[in-house]
Amino acid sequence: PQHGTILPRFFDQFMHLVGHRPSGAVTCKDAGHSPDIRTRMPRVIAIDHGLKRTGLAVTDSLRIIATALDTVPTHELFAYLKAYLAREQVDGFVVGMPTNLDGTATDATQHVVGFIGHLRKAFPGKWVETVDERFTSSMAQQALNMSGKGRMARREKGQLDRISATILLQGFMERWTGKE
Repeated sequence: PQHGTILPRFFDQFMHLVGHRPSGAVTCKDAGHSPDIRTRMPRVIAIDHGLKRTGLAVTDSLRIIATALDTVPTHELFAYLKAYLAREQVDGFVVGMPTNLDGTATDATQHVVGFIGHLRKAFPGKWVETVDERFTSSMAQQALNMSGKGRMARREKGQLDRISATILLQGFMERWTGKE
């Protein structure tokens, strides 16, 4: 195999059109690697826990993108998570911790703390991290307003919970990879 920077397979097609390849650069195919040389990792699930509904988001298998997963009635959450973990590899959970602007506990904080205890018991082999969820609801509402969806489509209550969970997860991933 040649030495140099390994470039994705599609790079060859692009460079063929442009007619240039950096000197010393080889594609995955040239280097004898499979086109998918990145290691797949178990997913991470973000949970925006609510008394009635819970928003969920999940990473892709490479932990690059956070995607809205679902909104689940809170009383059905553990059954949903057990079914999901039966078909997907999951490494751990990111749970939004509600706090006031001054950092003190809200009325919902104790519910989330109790939920985290149950989550750790239900999935003892998985890690659980908490993240500050201040401003996620307002950021989610702003994202929904800017989405271009009609007013009736924006009124679906579960959307806001899914978007909030996605914002929590994206923020966690940015800190985890050192991008922030």
